[in-house]
Amino acid sequence: MTAGAVLTAAAALAGGYAVGSVSPAALIARARGIDLRSAGSGNPGATNAGRVMGRSVGYLVGGLDVLKGALPTVVALWFWGTVPALLAGLGAVLGHVTSPWLKGRGGKGVATSFGAVLGVAPVWGLIAVGVFLVVFALSRWVALSSMAASVTLVVLAVLGVVRGSDPDAVAYLLWAVAMATVVIGRHRSNVVTRWRERHQTG
Repeated sequence: MTAGAVLTAAAALAGGYAVGSVSPAALIARARGIDLRSAGSGNPGATNAGRVMGRSVGYLVGGLDVLKGALPTVVALWFWGTVPALLAGLGAVLGHVTSPWLKGRGGKGVATSFGAVLGVAPVWGLIAVGVFLVVFALSRWVALSSMAASVTLVVLAVLGVVRGSDPDAVAYLLWAVAMATVVIGRHRSNVVTRWRERHQTG
């Protein structure tokens, strides 16, 4: 890898992180005199924004979170190509979940991940949404649905490597694993809480 390629990759990752670190949920809440860190679940994401400020606000925040995942990804794809675009998308997700403006806190990364996927692999994004909706319809559990959708991306990436028709297939696989790791990791507390509730109930 040349020095120029390294600099491009770093710029894509950093740019994505910068965009992703901006929290629409926190900004809208602050404009309304609300601190999301101490309201609802305390999570500065679309779900909690909708819970605290109303469903319409939750949809707005979700849309903006998708946009901030898609925008840096599409820009990087346009100017630099696939691998920088993947890094920009990953950077946006990392920025969303570890925003320095929120002292390292952030949302779960689902909507921003979806935006990033739409930027480089829209068909994958639609399939992942389908899986999310099916799992949610069966379980009524957002965390499980989100994790299932993220695992779906990994499965699709593995199939891409097996087919061997895309020179960037391995890069997609590494990216999908990284994205899934972030999303699943962010939902770990939800899973633990749900398990404890069911165990205590039983």
